[in-house]
Amino acid sequence: MADPSDIRAWQRLSERVTTSGRLEGHDPARLAAIGVRHVINLALADHPDALPNAEEAFAARGMAYTHIPVPFDAPKEEHYRAFVEALEATDGPVHVHCIANWRVSAFFYRYHRDTCGMAEPEARALMERQWSPEAHDHPAASVWAAFIREREG
Repeated sequence: MADPSDIRAWQRLSERVTTSGRLEGHDPARLAAIGVRHVINLALADHPDALPNAEEAFAARGMAYTHIPVPFDAPKEEHYRAFVEALEATDGPVHVHCIANWRVSAFFYRYHRDTCGMAEPEARALMERQWSPEAHDHPAASVWAAFIREREG
């Protein structure tokens, strides 16, 4: 089955990892159909675009679900560490999402750069398929620009 590329801000990072923005009610079945076994959600559950009853929706399709609510205006190192832990605890196909794929792309930028040893320009190019905090006029962009400058360790 082909990737459901009509999901908001869909991106395939590898055979094992896909990312996106918000998910809708029919998307858990579509993710299960492409083999996703674990979903990690970085969005707040009370966001107007959040998938209602997400944990139950994924469980009904046989997928594990990890929710790491990251306030868009206040990403913290503990959020990032929880993301890395959840990602690395999963050996099967995983889908990581938020609302616009901005949180996710920033987290993966750091993960690719700091954990996987990916060259910075390559990690940045993957992130910038979704957004560039330094070049965006969103009120929280400066917070994210500072967040991606951080290094694990």
